[in-house]
Amino acid sequence: MGTRFLRPYLQNLRCMFYLVTPNETSYERVEDVPNFVDEAVPYFTLLILLECILLKWQGKDLPRINDGINSMTHGLLSTMHMLLFRSVELVVYTWIYKNWHFIELPWNSPWTWILGMLSVDFLYYWFHRISHESNIVWASHQVHHSSEEYNLTTALRQSLMQKYYSMFLYFPMALCVPPSVFYIHEQFNLLYQFWIHTEVVTNLGPLEYILNTPSHHRVHHGRNPYCIDKNYAGTLIIWDRMFNTFQAEGEKVIYGLVHPNTFWNPIYGQFFHYLYIFGLVKEHKGLSNKLSAVVKGPGWEPGKPWRGLYEDLPEVEQPVKKYNSDLIGWANVYVLVHFVLVITFYSMVAPYKQKIDFATSFGFVAFFIYSVSVFGALYDHRNYSYLLEILRCLLSLFVIYLIKGPISFELSFVTTVYVLFIMSSALWVFLSIFNYNVFIPRIKRD
Repeated sequence: MGTRFLRPYLQNLRCMFYLVTPNETSYERVEDVPNFVDEAVPYFTLLILLECILLKWQGKDLPRINDGINSMTHGLLSTMHMLLFRSVELVVYTWIYKNWHFIELPWNSPWTWILGMLSVDFLYYWFHRISHESNIVWASHQVHHSSEEYNLTTALRQSLMQKYYSMFLYFPMALCVPPSVFYIHEQFNLLYQFWIHTEVVTNLGPLEYILNTPSHHRVHHGRNPYCIDKNYAGTLIIWDRMFNTFQAEGEKVIYGLVHPNTFWNPIYGQFFHYLYIFGLVKEHKGLSNKLSAVVKGPGWEPGKPWRGLYEDLPEVEQPVKKYNSDLIGWANVYVLVHFVLVITFYSMVAPYKQKIDFATSFGFVAFFIYSVSVFGALYDHRNYSYLLEILRCLLSLFVIYLIKGPISFELSFVTTVYVLFIMSSALWVFLSIFNYNVFIPRIKRD
């Protein structure tokens, strides 16, 4: 009885490590495929907590709250559009399959399942490689590399735009691979990459030759010159070994972008590189150079190779100075609690998106974006952030009122949350009146 009760939970956990069989994860219709990513959210939380315990035990630094919240914010932003639209990728993939597939592969065959796994992983490798070697695609992917930390929260730092690029590489699979099989492996490929974002695991022995591991992926996230444009694998590292992009972990990896960010604004973090590209297009003379600034590598300049010159990469400064604009202790806890509340609201709304009209859904999305932007403004020490937080708390009261429409709550829960937001808004009014400073002087780079 106990084993039967635990079985679905253990299966969800195994999905995160691709430790599943074709028989238990094959579905005839794409509509029948579970949303394994959504079901994995509790395991994300548990594994992050476990990682913190192990880091403490190993004597390593714990994740910074500001960086962790920023990473999770990007994860939230990357899924928020699903409140407004169906998955464009799945809709188009299914249409191509229904109208154009020329090979009939049985959806319940283990061989189809294996083909789907290898195809998704192979195409992911090439998309991932393109996303580092083409400036316009890098603009969508850079956010995942923008953290100067490397822990499980970093895995959640996802792009809002990336899927709208990657889907074009996956569409050819629709000529033979059933949509349900594709959707299963697209999720498993993503989930597998969660646990490899850690410094807790050092080396996995013989598995290092076949699988993408924490060691391999640490290199991929490094800004050391030897780490640049290496280890693009999703699940299997064999693609990097085959196509000469593999690099073993050597000297201590320093994480983040080559030119690290100095802000916590999540919206700007998602889109700033597009603005940078626009500036390059304006700056360069001639149509050829303007197009090259868009499609060639992030390091390209006129007269240089597609990806630029590796000798132009800046040396990593020593000692490393991370951007650490932060808040005092209780304010950090405050932001963390309110961030959890935002995630809670989102998780309450998401299952009812079919019952909520577009205008209301749009309002929810706007509120979520506004909320995480306010948290970023607080961490960036913006002078106006106190006022923004007062307004956010008051808006939250209205959002709770809207949520109560399609969703039923215990009265005690609603009352508690109402009181919390009223007290929170009063707190920031008090802090504003008495000019109480919650900002810790920021650490800047030389």
